[in-house]
Amino acid sequence: MPLSTVISRCIVHACLFTIGMFLFLPATMAKGTVIQDTRLWSAPDHTRVVFDLSAPVKYHVFRLSNPGRVVIDMQGASFKSSFKGLSLPDAVISSIRSGKPRAGVFRVVLDIKEEVQPRSFLLKPMHGKPYRLVIDLMRKQKSRPVTAEQLRRHKGIVIAVDAGHGGEDPGAVGRNGLKEKQVTLAVARALAKSINARPGMRAVLIRKGDYFIPLRKRVVLARRAKANVMISIHADAIKNRKVRGASVYTLSEKGASDKVAAMLAKKENAADAIGGVMPGEVADPMVNRILADLIKRDSLNSAQVLAEEVLMKVSGVGPIKYKKPKSARFMVLGAPEIPSVLVELDYISNPSREKLLKSPRHQEKLAMALMDASASFLRRQGLLTKDKPRVHVVEKGESLWSISKLYGISLDRLRGANSMKQTQMLHIGQRLQLPQS
Repeated sequence: MPLSTVISRCIVHACLFTIGMFLFLPATMAKGTVIQDTRLWSAPDHTRVVFDLSAPVKYHVFRLSNPGRVVIDMQGASFKSSFKGLSLPDAVISSIRSGKPRAGVFRVVLDIKEEVQPRSFLLKPMHGKPYRLVIDLMRKQKSRPVTAEQLRRHKGIVIAVDAGHGGEDPGAVGRNGLKEKQVTLAVARALAKSINARPGMRAVLIRKGDYFIPLRKRVVLARRAKANVMISIHADAIKNRKVRGASVYTLSEKGASDKVAAMLAKKENAADAIGGVMPGEVADPMVNRILADLIKRDSLNSAQVLAEEVLMKVSGVGPIKYKKPKSARFMVLGAPEIPSVLVELDYISNPSREKLLKSPRHQEKLAMALMDASASFLRRQGLLTKDKPRVHVVEKGESLWSISKLYGISLDRLRGANSMKQTQMLHIGQRLQLPQS
């Protein structure tokens, strides 16, 4: 056979082999990465943009000035989504646009209002979420002078109120679509309002909106606020939709009290993986601490007392799943010097309980139970007196019933102290006299 024929046949076989290999490539590799969805979350210290991807992507992030922009170039990517559903403008981003600066490159441009420090990382598929490219625009921390009024208000007992999950991490989701992150934030806000209404007490909301905070950063924020107590609010879920009831957990440094606590800790500690945390973003407070064993032991014992108070008060609002507190190594309770509890308000997986958890009135009842438990615990610790304020100024959304529950006063006594008729309505700014017990 002539040499030229042999060479021709080899070339044909090589081409056929190459075509065959290409046909058997995964669809994502053959077509390139597809950007399936885009989300935006606004936090006090940063704005996060998340791209859902069909496959990993090579990308490059850089800044441009005059005007300020952050640019993300993705190689071989195509866009199958829209930016129309994003809540823009926010505190950092004024607008988002896209284009193709050259062949094989998809570009996203974030028009920014202020100087930021971008950071980025890729997340692998997990818990039903696809590949994700996360872009965080970190804002510069501005120092503000502290006024005398702020110093006055910052004195007293501080309770850190932590609304579980948030942003990319919805937490558990009920059959009718209610997200755990929505319930926890609503109850946390109601609890903070009740705490702030009490002289000598101040609430610090760890999460103030729909954005994600790493578990370890929550601990850092509680410590930074010099919290005397920390309450982390959650709602549980399970396959059996008939299960219902609240449960309370504390930190255990040695191990879980039982399998139930261990499984819950594993689920709650997975929040960082779901919400998206850059490796090494926050130091581990369970490791980087110097505390005397006596202080730790005393605080953990106090947490047990707080947990018992919470169970007792919450039992007046709804069913209890476990009559005694359980313990495990929960990351969010990682400041053992602060008496801390994790409260599962109920099972959002139970449709009837989901409906209640969505109710503002039920949320307020749960918040009041947590408030009463905190006050009772602080009185037992000798940190809070039984004196109550003499005047309450009515705020938007308040009712006579909610104010009576806030201060533990019957409706009849509250009406009597203010010479109010049963049908008389409240108005914002009205000053109510509070009868002393």
